[in-house]
Amino acid sequence: FFFSSRRRHTRYISVTGVQTCALPIYRPWIMRTYSGHSTAVASNELYRTNLAKGQTGLSVAFDLPTQTGHDPDDPLARGEVGKVGVPIVHLGDMAALLDGIPVDSMNTSMTINAPAAWLLALYVAHAETQGIARSALRGTTQNDIVKEYLSRGTYIFPPEPSCRLIVDTMVFCADQVPKWNPINVCSYHLQEAGATPVQEIAFALATAVDVLDAVRDSGQIDADRFPSVVASVSFFVNAGIRFVEETCKMRAFTRMWDDLTRERYGIEDPQARRFRYGVQVNSLGLTAEQPENNMHRIGIEILGVTLSKDARARSIQLPAWNEALGLPRPWDQQWSLRLQQILAHESDLLEYDDIFAGSHVIEAKTAELVAGATAELDEIVAMGGAFASIEELKSRLVRSHAARRARIEQGDLTVVGVNDFTESEPSPLGGAASILQSDPQAEAALIAELNVWRRTRDQAAVDQALVALGAAAADGTNIMEASIALAHAGGTTGEWADVLRSVFGEYRGPTGVASAGPRPASAALADVAQRVAAAAGGPPRILIAKPGLDGHSNGAEQLAVAARDAGLEVIYVGIRSTPEQIARAARDEDVDLVGLSILSGSHLLLVGDTLDALRALDVDAPVVVGGIIPDADHAAFSSLGVERIYTPVDYALAAIVSAIAEHALPRRG
Repeated sequence: FFFSSRRRHTRYISVTGVQTCALPIYRPWIMRTYSGHSTAVASNELYRTNLAKGQTGLSVAFDLPTQTGHDPDDPLARGEVGKVGVPIVHLGDMAALLDGIPVDSMNTSMTINAPAAWLLALYVAHAETQGIARSALRGTTQNDIVKEYLSRGTYIFPPEPSCRLIVDTMVFCADQVPKWNPINVCSYHLQEAGATPVQEIAFALATAVDVLDAVRDSGQIDADRFPSVVASVSFFVNAGIRFVEETCKMRAFTRMWDDLTRERYGIEDPQARRFRYGVQVNSLGLTAEQPENNMHRIGIEILGVTLSKDARARSIQLPAWNEALGLPRPWDQQWSLRLQQILAHESDLLEYDDIFAGSHVIEAKTAELVAGATAELDEIVAMGGAFASIEELKSRLVRSHAARRARIEQGDLTVVGVNDFTESEPSPLGGAASILQSDPQAEAALIAELNVWRRTRDQAAVDQALVALGAAAADGTNIMEASIALAHAGGTTGEWADVLRSVFGEYRGPTGVASAGPRPASAALADVAQRVAAAAGGPPRILIAKPGLDGHSNGAEQLAVAARDAGLEVIYVGIRSTPEQIARAARDEDVDLVGLSILSGSHLLLVGDTLDALRALDVDAPVVVGGIIPDADHAAFSSLGVERIYTPVDYALAAIVSAIAEHALPRRG
């Protein structure tokens, strides 16, 4: 899956036209951009353009209906189709996505989790239609459901059957697709959700231990083949702005994985024990204020995963400077790709062995992280492992994130352009033209195409394949062959997921809000608490909800905790609520204000639907909305009746809670 950073080639240096010396050069990492939008055809055009610019691997971003197992015509998919990634519904879509891209030589990363087995099945089926053997395929499926429960929210099934699906893909790949990485244990979103470096290491390794234990205990892999299963496990990490600490974090990860695989699983081959990881640098730290600063941040953050050769990333994808504003354009992605290429091909970074070898500073910090993460990992294992500790781990993340947010609000953690150095010339990079506008007609067109697909396929073959899939899910047979058969028959993402829902059930993850404990003391929140306590009718009751399929709940959770600590009565209904569910909750709880959080780009439609649902139930509470909402959409929100709009520029939670209280207090009398 990853190119080895240990492999060398030779660069010849010419001085005044005379070849003078040859230096050993380590091979660069795989360079990707995380992308996909609107349709498979549009995304294919983007991929081929990026490959022509020197990108060396694919990283596929799927839309939320695909990630959560819904077809485009499912009511739950309304407004979400093609917004944050590419919709892949059936084998025809996979063929369109990969048209002209040779999958036997391409290294493809698919960021997909709950339906990872299905997307891998579609990929394998597509290769087979091209006459390509399964054994030739290279790439990865992320397939880490624990971090979905904890941070990203695109889970479908409960923990036990979800772990079973991961085991099935790992066993299948060991047998049939040996060059594929069936799981990419992902700590990236844990950092986005507030994880400290110690938590990021420990939570990720706890997930890897749970999964490897489950594969070993399943009896499907002989002991002599187990080292190859261990070697197939890869990781996907986050790299933040504290690049010295991030360097040490990666060295700690590398050291702990080597020890763990040797001591727990008896892996003797050093190559099988190598910590192989890909990375995207921190999107959480990108700011809407002075967005031009984000390119500097990205350039610094990549250093944490490239400077130390012994812990260097095997694959890197960089965000674009404008992701705090909306979806990046092809030019924005090119800018980030060029940064990677300049670092790898113009600088002398790859000419040297590990430049930190022997550094007492780096070694001391690495040892500190190893000690902390080992203690945290041991504690998680003692609690029964990551899958058994979802609620506790979620609470820890919410607490950590609250502490980080409080440091920013109080000025203890500087964010340039946000809480310090805020004076600025007008940026020439802003405006509606600075982000990609997704095709507003894509959803309707995709539904029409899906109807044609269903009419022209062999329905009897699909029905037979669905029955076989359900039987495999129910009796414990490995799910992969039945999934591949369904892909060839013409089954869809929603049909695959619905069969498994009928067998496994669905899951509602913990929010971590109730058990998070209080935020660090804040004079501003204390002032709000005084005001609401004096309200004649008692403290205001507010409802916080996330309509649609967007599972990025960090902001909503932090607002809920802050409002609770300020004395408001908070009803937080969690992620993936329909407008009708939100309206019923607002009516039944008799709330004084409704707060909606949306980051998926579907805000106009979903907020409008929610307002209609509230009015239909005679709920007249004011509505405020937060999310990545372009300035161009603010007027439309005002005309819909939205009381207030909050964007990433509004970082001070105490100020937001104070304003919300002012909107809600008049209803208390």
